[in-house]
Amino acid sequence: MLRPRGWERALCQRSPLAALQAPTLASEAGVLEMTAMAEFNSIHSVTEMPEGDNPKSGFHHRMFLEPQEKKKSMKALVVKQAKKSCSCTPAKVKDFVLSFFPVLQWLPKYKLREYLLGDIMSGVIVGILLVPQSIAYSLLAGQEPIYGLYTSFFAGIIYFIFGTSHHISVGIFGVICLMVGQVVDREIQRAGYDTEPAALSGLTATAAYANITSSPVNRTSQELLCDKSCYAITVGATMTFIAGVYQVAMGFFQVGFVSVYLSDSLLSGFVTGASFTILTSQAKYLLGLNIPRTSGIGSLVTTWINIFRNIHKTNVCDLITSILCFLVLIPTKELNDRFKSKLKAPIPVELVVIVAATLASHFGKLRETYGSSVAGRIPTGFLPPRPPDWNLIPNVALDAIPLAIIGFAITVSLSEMFAKKHGYSVKANQEMYAIGFCNIIPSFFHCFITSAALAKTLVKESTGCRTQMSGMVTSLVILLVLLVIAPLFYSLQKCVLAVITIVNLRGALRKFRDLPKMWHLSRVDTVIWLVTMAASALISTEIGLLVGVCFSMLCVIFRTQRPEAPLLGWVAESETYESLSAYKNLQTKPGIVVFRFEAPLYYINKECFKSILYKQTGVNPVWVKAAKKKAAKRMLREKEVDSGGNQTSISMDFVSEPLGFHTIVIDCCAVQFLDTAGIRTLKEVCKDYRDIEVQVLLAQCNPSVRSSLIRGEFFKEGEDHLLFHSVHQAVDFALGAQRHSGTSICKN
Repeated sequence: MLRPRGWERALCQRSPLAALQAPTLASEAGVLEMTAMAEFNSIHSVTEMPEGDNPKSGFHHRMFLEPQEKKKSMKALVVKQAKKSCSCTPAKVKDFVLSFFPVLQWLPKYKLREYLLGDIMSGVIVGILLVPQSIAYSLLAGQEPIYGLYTSFFAGIIYFIFGTSHHISVGIFGVICLMVGQVVDREIQRAGYDTEPAALSGLTATAAYANITSSPVNRTSQELLCDKSCYAITVGATMTFIAGVYQVAMGFFQVGFVSVYLSDSLLSGFVTGASFTILTSQAKYLLGLNIPRTSGIGSLVTTWINIFRNIHKTNVCDLITSILCFLVLIPTKELNDRFKSKLKAPIPVELVVIVAATLASHFGKLRETYGSSVAGRIPTGFLPPRPPDWNLIPNVALDAIPLAIIGFAITVSLSEMFAKKHGYSVKANQEMYAIGFCNIIPSFFHCFITSAALAKTLVKESTGCRTQMSGMVTSLVILLVLLVIAPLFYSLQKCVLAVITIVNLRGALRKFRDLPKMWHLSRVDTVIWLVTMAASALISTEIGLLVGVCFSMLCVIFRTQRPEAPLLGWVAESETYESLSAYKNLQTKPGIVVFRFEAPLYYINKECFKSILYKQTGVNPVWVKAAKKKAAKRMLREKEVDSGGNQTSISMDFVSEPLGFHTIVIDCCAVQFLDTAGIRTLKEVCKDYRDIEVQVLLAQCNPSVRSSLIRGEFFKEGEDHLLFHSVHQAVDFALGAQRHSGTSICKN
């Protein structure tokens, strides 16, 4: 039994309908009348006709297809939608409020006894894991540790109010932090802060807001001090605000379709490539090197060059600490992954390592004795809110676009994945609002960009999470750290935070092990993954993402530019036609070539369509016509000079040489649409083959293609261009027409 290779084969399995001849619109009834031939019993009336009246068929009947009413004009639709949107009733207000604040829907229905224990357990565990990661990823984003804790705290609360997913964990994400850090470093250099040493972290709590767009050396005495770390979080918060505005605007205008251009292979390659950049940016902390952070094109190569140039300055204490942390973290993480089904909760090894390292650094006086770099003072409580710097918006507006799209795409994809797994629904549009407000509101409280994170979401799900209440519990855990515990991390070495960041990249770097399987499934997706990964790592993260999107689009274009276009054969004792190159034991009908083009026919692939058709049929009608004309001219010239009857007969034989077939049936089941170039190409093909006495029939055209053909005046009165609902009917019609014509164009 033959099995279809692709979606288009499903259309080929339909029961054959009558062949539809050139359509004409009925005068006033708006009824589409098509002349059809049928060789089987039908519920329609069938009358026999003399051969002279209808040389194409011995039988015919008329089929009446009544078209649907035309859609209303765009103006009417806009007016209708405007009236619907602008109308205000108490019921609509209630629905709007409940949909905009999902917490008002699920919280009153919260089952305390059933849900509370799981939510508390998962919230506490994720909070414990999130504390060290928040501190570590702050370093990656070019911020002080306290700002990472702020970001995680506010993100959990706001998503609790606006989010629709029960399971995702919204907070800091490594790739997002990397991109934020690159922009922060660039703006710090532009403002001139790299010319002076950074002030102590404690100054950020008391530094007042100043006009930070001017260079520090140009500030007047009337302006208060805003040190390097203060300026860094101002840049990060401003970019966070703009990214949030973009995401809310995407939700308002319902342009979430932008994320469909970020395929799974593209996102995976982007994250893996960015992981190499993250690893490179943290390598200097592992060795205790004090080298400037590089950004821009080729930053990965430049950073490694600087590391090897300064390798002799390695801080031995930091190096030993890094090795010890790796030896503890990696095996424990592997145990967590291997026995996650048996463990009720993952071992919080990161928190254990941070506590142990902080105690060792404090009592061993590693900073004073060996010069190890430490986190420094982390203030308790909250800094007063401060608006973003509006003057910085032109500098970071473009940088916020990829951040907004990536954050939204990751959040929505994770939300839909876990919703499908647990049998509930999420609203993609509301998720855009949720992640947008998770960025807009915290930007006033010294935070940077957030999104959903897969690793913490998996932990949250596996530890019993039932609702968004788990995120609120996580925020309370972080609040406890902010109010009480944060100052205790003063002596924590930065190399420990770098180790935690690098160890958490294992999942992205393991994607290389999946390449053979990915290559087996789809070579195109594998190439997209490799190109995006290489561009993100070797060029820059933003350009890498753009390269990945452009390359994936080009792959789609190339696949439609050079599609599969096989000849089809008949499956015996059926009405099915399949590819001769894919299946054995298929039969062909004498004098008929069946051709399938498996792509839309438009301006990009129109020449490919003609070249493949000519190659598959073995006949280029343009060349045949040119050869006939040339032979005819030679024949006339030979007659004029009376050069001999033998050569003249050869020329006559060449002119009348048979082609081997009299009909081409084009199976259009895989042609989704036609543009003007495609319609013109079909016209040219039909005309060229008709000039050499070969008729072209179209089968299985979808309504869109038929409508395009009608609008493009493909059918003209008196021409034998025919439409058929199945390949089988087209072939039967061609055989019947040849049989009743009395003489064949070609004999096998």
